[in-house]
Formats: sequence, structure tokens, C-alpha cells
Amino acid sequence: MTEHQQNKRLGIAAALAAFGTWGLVPIYFKWLSHVSAIEILVHRVVWSIPVLVAFLLIRDGRKFVTKMVLPPKAIATLLLSGALVATNWLVFVWAVTNDQILETSLGYFINPLVNVVLGLVFLKERLTRAQVFAVSIAAAGTAYLAWYLGQAPWISLVLALSFGFYGLVRKQLAVGPMTGLLWEAMLLALPALGALVWLHTGTGIQFGAESASTDWLLVGTGILTILPLVWFNTAAQNLPLTTVGFFQYMAPSITFILAVFVYDEPFNQGYAVAFGCIWLSLVMVSLESAFRPRRNRMP
Repeated sequence: MTEHQQNKRLGIAAALAAFGTWGLVPIYFKWLSHVSAIEILVHRVVWSIPVLVAFLLIRDGRKFVTKMVLPPKAIATLLLSGALVATNWLVFVWAVTNDQILETSLGYFINPLVNVVLGLVFLKERLTRAQVFAVSIAAAGTAYLAWYLGQAPWISLVLALSFGFYGLVRKQLAVGPMTGLLWEAMLLALPALGALVWLHTGTGIQFGAESASTDWLLVGTGILTILPLVWFNTAAQNLPLTTVGFFQYMAPSITFILAVFVYDEPFNQGYAVAFGCIWLSLVMVSLESAFRPRRNRMP
């Protein structure tokens, strides 16, 4: 087996591990349904720091400290991106623990189309006819769902927009993904601990008061947050981005199956139309992206 084939196999295995974990992660947070979403978010932030430090020390060795030195402007930008990813995590956990997994699936299916629009608005990227048509179909499906439910699917929209803007902000920074994530976690640590104190003086916290299993599950959110990102970065380094792009639909597909067939969340006509429109849009965008390089190579 050649080195290229080995790298490809490694990339595929890492992509399956990353997106498979992200798809199954609602099961983990369902086990923590008795804990408030804010407390879970605090633990995700705090326990991510030692996991990230250990990973970066192993990966970078003595270069770890020098790589962590960033200009103030970059740190300020990471504070913004950290707030965006924290919003995404909080809404996702709240949705899962409140039986709204289907909306999280819809949000992450919408996300690639949101990225297309953000590229147009902020990066002045040109949209093809297929992309314009796909975004229009997805918008129509989402609008129909809002009309059917009598309210906007705010969970889906917040997840799609927060993660879309997070990617946009991080795209402007010449900072490694794991180094940037460590900075984000450190910048969020102080307000996170402040939120924990606020919870303790108010409704109370579950950590240390519920059971050993709850405590270990909360500690484990650090590994659950970081490990799939390590796998994702491994996949991105060893596979073409178009291939990784196809894998990204794996996670919301798994959460869709969990929501409808495992947790029996209602899949009504509104969701059927919305998902149908978005799936059609994603097929159009994916096919257009896949065939575009071939057209560009033609004389």
C-alpha cells in the first residue's frame, strides 16, 4: 500500500469518527437532561482546556508556548469567535435536553447553505445559478416550516447562523484551529466560572451534588468536545475538501434518525417539506461543487 493510500484510509477513518461522534452526541447529552444547559456549557468550556493543552503539548512540544503568543487584535477576534461557538453549544445542548433534536438536525443541514450566502455577502464570492436556485429552495422550505409551525424554527436558524459566522470569523485569522480553540476556551473560562457561581447561588448546580456518574459525564464533555475536532483536522489534512464536505452531512443525518426513530419526536408536514427542500438544495450544491473542477479542467 502506498503512502497516499494510507493517508486516504486514515482520512476516511478520521472523518467517519468525527462526524459519527457529532451525529451520536445527542445520546450523551440526553444522559445529562437533568443538568441545566448553562452548567453543561460551563463544563464543556472548562474541561476542554486541559484536554487541549495536553494535545497541543504532545503535538507541538517546545513550540507550544510560542504558538500561543498572538497579537491583541487576533485575541479580540477569538473572543468574538468564542462567543459564537459558545452560543452554538448552548443552543444545541438546550435543544437536545428539551426534546428538540430534530431542529438541531435541520440547523446543521441548513449550515452549508448559510456558508454559501455568507461567502457572497462578506467575501464577495460569486454564486453560480445552481447555488442561487438551491439557496432559494432552502429558504422557501424554511419559510413554509415557519408558517406551518406558526413561528420561526429559531433553534435551527441560531445553530446555522452562529456556526456559519463562527467559520467566517475564523477564516479571517491565520491561527491554527486547535490553538485558536484553546484561546477561545481560555477567554470563555472566566465568564463560564462566573455563570457557575451564579447558578450555585440560585437554582444550584448538579456537579458534586447529584451522583458520581453525573460528575464524570460532565468532566467527559471536555474530551467529547475536543476529540472529534482532532479527528476532523486529521481528515481535512488527508482528504480533499470536497470529500470532507460530503462527510459533513453524516452528522445531521444521524441526529435526524435519532430524533424521529429513537426519541419519537414528531415529524409533521412542515418538517417534511422543509427537510425535502433542504436535502434537494444540498444535492444541487454538492453536485455542482463536484463537477465544477472537471469543467474548469476542460479546454
